[in-house]
Amino acid sequence: MAGTSPHSPLRVWWTQRPPAAGAAVLATGILSVGLHLTGYETLSRIALVIGCVAWLGLAAEFAVRLLRERARWAAEAGTPGALTAVAATTVLGTRFSALGRQSLAEALLALAALLWPVLIVFVVSHWTRRMPGGVFLGCVATEGLAALGATLAAAESAAWLAHTALVLFWLGLVLYGVALFRFDPRQVLEGHGDHWIAGGALGISALAGAQLIAADSALLYLWNDDDLGVLRAVTVTLLVLDLAWYAVLLGAEWVRPRPRYDVRRWATVFPMGMSAAATLSVASAVDVSWLKVPGEVLLWIAVAAWLAVTVGTVAEARAALRSTGPR
Repeated sequence: MAGTSPHSPLRVWWTQRPPAAGAAVLATGILSVGLHLTGYETLSRIALVIGCVAWLGLAAEFAVRLLRERARWAAEAGTPGALTAVAATTVLGTRFSALGRQSLAEALLALAALLWPVLIVFVVSHWTRRMPGGVFLGCVATEGLAALGATLAAAESAAWLAHTALVLFWLGLVLYGVALFRFDPRQVLEGHGDHWIAGGALGISALAGAQLIAADSALLYLWNDDDLGVLRAVTVTLLVLDLAWYAVLLGAEWVRPRPRYDVRRWATVFPMGMSAAATLSVASAVDVSWLKVPGEVLLWIAVAAWLAVTVGTVAEARAALRSTGPR
């Protein structure tokens, strides 16, 4: 039973995962959403299962630290990576809503909504100047709530939820602006992976905008023509800015390659997958069908990145198990 012992090498490696490891769930969840949007349902469900298993493991560790290691929990709750707990929960909820599992999606929204104010206060209170890309996770978590809220508003015909999601959508953009002021631009060439969130935050904002547009219907009549026009213009602009960031960040990787594995590389995969999902969602929401092709291309690039980072994670785990195993 050494493999399941509290002091087993596997357990030791798992407990050393930083909060930023939650980006792995975020990345896997958004790939599941993207694969669903492109009709690859079997692959989408496989990704969803993987994401859920990882989410359960990280959630259990989150609870253990809260109950038994309060000092460590409080220290980690102040890091930007802690907000991946909120963002990952909302992305999984969005995927479950697409499966018709509205009760489960509602439960995940409720959980994320409970975590969000606690963690956002902890994280923002620890913001400084010249921060890495994780500073944009405040925007990501907030826009994740907006996206899931808008998705459920459409599924449940709940106008109040759509209007709440709209408020969160605008708040997320405010948080992005504040984060951009604190972001260290040198991270574009020197970051270890999480600098990609500078673009991914705009991607999830565009996704939330697309979900808000799609939530409107004759039954709900959420937005008048002027409101809808503004929402469409802002959503398209966010997507364009996201894709611009994508090009800049990809170019920076070419100019300054950083091939060594780092757990923060999961925060590279997430924006790649989010750019794909946002492109596909905006294509449907604003009825621009030609965007679907570049959206699918971006999706498969994200899948390749996911596989590469997964290989790195497995290699790191194996090395850690060998170094801490019995001699």
